[in-house]
This record gives sequence, structure tokens and C-alpha cells, in this order.
Amino acid sequence: MLVLYQPDIPQNCGTMLRLCACLGIDAAIIEPAGFPVSDRNFRRAGMDYLDHVSVTRHVSFTAFRDWQTASGRRLVLLSTQAALPYTEFCFQPGDILLVGRESAGVPETVHAQADASIRIPMQPPMRSLNVAVAAAMVLGEALRQCGRFQTGDAPP
Repeated sequence: MLVLYQPDIPQNCGTMLRLCACLGIDAAIIEPAGFPVSDRNFRRAGMDYLDHVSVTRHVSFTAFRDWQTASGRRLVLLSTQAALPYTEFCFQPGDILLVGRESAGVPETVHAQADASIRIPMQPPMRSLNVAVAAAMVLGEALRQCGRFQTGDAPP
């Protein structure tokens, strides 16, 4: 599952939901979002793919955390502040990948509640990738590790 923490930019949100639709992954949005979820820019980025993804909305991080704790799933935070590269992390089926706001990431209180924090290594002095690009990279690795990509799935 890919979870978006209070997304700021509708186009990025739509792109990540499209990613989830294409990969068969559930998604969630922790509100408030920085735009109306019905925003035309959001719909334009997600196109007709949004009809093919299961999206759960949580009214707050507390509500999300209650759901996540009850589900017994690990919360894995993608953060530029993490020490562990995502390529060295052992993903498990059921893990929840959390990405932060484009403008501010997640607050320290959210960092503290994650079961693990991982980062994408970058060349200095670069700070971060676009959140949708980062989510795609890490989600792809998580799916690969969990055996979700099989040889022959994609056309040549």
C-alpha cells in the first residue's frame, strides 16, 4: 500500500494514484490535502486510471495510525532524513509505504511512529526527487523483493 501524507500538489497525487492502479496497489490519502480531491488537475494527472485504484481517505494521521495499528502492518516512511538506503531494507508483504508532503515531508511526530525510515541515496548537493518519482522507485523495489514482478509479465 502507498500512503500519501497531506499531499500538496494534485498532479503528483494523481500520478501516484495512477502508479498504484498500474501496479495493482491500494492507496490511501491522509488529509487534509492541499487541494480538493475532485480538482481537475488531480483528475488530469490520474486520467481514467483513478477508476482502477482503491483509495482510502483518512481524516487525520491519528485516524490512519489507528487503522494501521489494528491491521498489524509495518509503516515504512520514505524520508530524505533517514539513514538506511531503501536498497538495503528488507520489505515484507503488507508493508505500508508512506510519503510526505512535497513542501514539508512529515512532522517529527510521524517520523517517530514509523516502524522504519528509508531514503533514496543521492549525489551531493541534491536534496530530493519529485515525490511521485521517489514513490515509484521504492514501490518497485518493494514489489520486486516480495515477488510481485515475474519474468514475462511485461511485453518486450
